[in-house]
Amino acid sequence: MKIPQPPPKGRLSPDKFANFLGSEPLRKLITRANEEYLYWDKLKYKPMPEGLPPEEVWHYLKLVRGTQRRATPIRDSHNHYFTYWLPDAAQRHLHTIDMQAAGRIGADQSILSSASRDRYLVSSLMEEAIASSQIEGAATTRAVAKEMLRTGRKPQNNAERMIVNNYLTIMKLRNISSQQLTPDVLNNLHISMTEGTLQNPEDAGRYRRDEDQIVVQDQGVTLHIPPSANLIPRELDRLCGFANEDKDDHFMHPVVKGILLHFWIGYLHPYIDGNGRTARALFYWYMLSRGYWLFEFLSISQAILKGRAKYDKAFLYSEIDGLDSTYFVMFNLETIVKSLNKLHEYLERKQLEASEMGVILSEITGLNYRQQALLRKAIQNSDAQFTIASHMNSHNIAYATSRSDLFDLAERGLLTREKIGRKILFLVPNDLGKRLSKS
Repeated sequence: MKIPQPPPKGRLSPDKFANFLGSEPLRKLITRANEEYLYWDKLKYKPMPEGLPPEEVWHYLKLVRGTQRRATPIRDSHNHYFTYWLPDAAQRHLHTIDMQAAGRIGADQSILSSASRDRYLVSSLMEEAIASSQIEGAATTRAVAKEMLRTGRKPQNNAERMIVNNYLTIMKLRNISSQQLTPDVLNNLHISMTEGTLQNPEDAGRYRRDEDQIVVQDQGVTLHIPPSANLIPRELDRLCGFANEDKDDHFMHPVVKGILLHFWIGYLHPYIDGNGRTARALFYWYMLSRGYWLFEFLSISQAILKGRAKYDKAFLYSEIDGLDSTYFVMFNLETIVKSLNKLHEYLERKQLEASEMGVILSEITGLNYRQQALLRKAIQNSDAQFTIASHMNSHNIAYATSRSDLFDLAERGLLTREKIGRKILFLVPNDLGKRLSKS
């Protein structure tokens, strides 16, 4: 990735500013630019109002943005504060998130509050663990990684170890969501994320030092030089204070606050490695701690992975363009809304499938919801293989319960049982549809 071109320097003269105020085409362009929160490298290619060069339009845009910005507690190496503001598009995204992720979600609520909740939750946590690790370079496929997590297979390489660590750490976040954030809590998150994946095991939970010479690079290009390591203890104390305080006279929307915590870890880069994974875990922790329960079912990292270049540029734009972290805020708000939309599409699809399959499965007496879920998956994938361990992990149940479910299905003839060494596999019969109709 290339470092974005710096924006043009300078400012508008009072005379030019007065002339701009009455330009309707310029007003519309500024509105569109703030809707997408464009940086200079995109704005300059937009059609300009007649007689206005891109540089002057940029200066006017910066003037408009500057009147709205508020300071964050995040400081750069020169003790200057990052700022942010919330254009109309951000307000719209926040309203959507508040309505859907912190309250009720209508018909979808019945699925997420039913007995199948654990199955949906486990699947989403797996997706998040895989995608977050892939962002940081874990070279494995989603299918192989999910098979490992479902079956409980031990990781065979560093990439798989990263994913397992990520998964186990995210699972812990629910249990600590009521705790106050401290540097020790943050360090423990980092240790959990990086155990067994670092060249030097002692680097887990250890702050970087200046002699470590840690920089953020991409294909040999230095994208970010973190602040001096001497600042890390002080800044993490400030970060924890920011996360824990909720003063009415200094109100900041919780979702924005969570995003800025994510940004702060990424910018400060307090550890040798694993900063990105720790930052995203911290964001999840904060959302859960503030009552945004639906975030348990979202894989934000999956959406980030699909827009990885935009994610990286959001960091760079924020640092290059006068410490304006709005770029990072806007990217993440858009990503969260995309994840919410994907979840709703998934739930609508599952509702339709459940309705169709319910007609058949409801006629089979004695099947519990876990067995029904397994049979739905078996119908969709005739090559699927199930084990006691995979069924346990899919539904977060005990060994005995899993064994009873699978053996019962085998006795009914809805699965076939094979033993390979000490391992018992449950396979999908070729004529499962017919067997279901006859059951």
